[in-house]
Amino acid sequence: MTNDYQMAAEDIIAIYKKRWLIENLFKQLKQNFPLRYFYGERANAIKIQIWITLIANLFITLVKNKIKRPWSFSGLATMIRILLMSYVSIQSFFEQQHRDWERLITQVKAPPEELSLV
Repeated sequence: MTNDYQMAAEDIIAIYKKRWLIENLFKQLKQNFPLRYFYGERANAIKIQIWITLIANLFITLVKNKIKRPWSFSGLATMIRILLMSYVSIQSFFEQQHRDWERLITQVKAPPEELSLV
């Protein structure tokens, strides 16, 4: 790109800015999602795993932009992994986590309801 003397300098700068955004995305994906190995060997299985990772990254980015309190991306990713199997509003939890933590802890400590076969 830099050896192309017919291209305008502004175009080269714009291309490098986009390249930098892509590099940052790959860095974020490598730091926060386990893509060290793939669950399948076929091309379709690998594509599915990459798409799921990109969708999860987009979801966490949307949550990060929606909540008012400052959270790091990795902190959000960790907390969402923990909360995935809980019935909790993600936005509510990240705004007022002390209230939702107390409710989750009381649910875990409470004995399970006994089911009747009648």
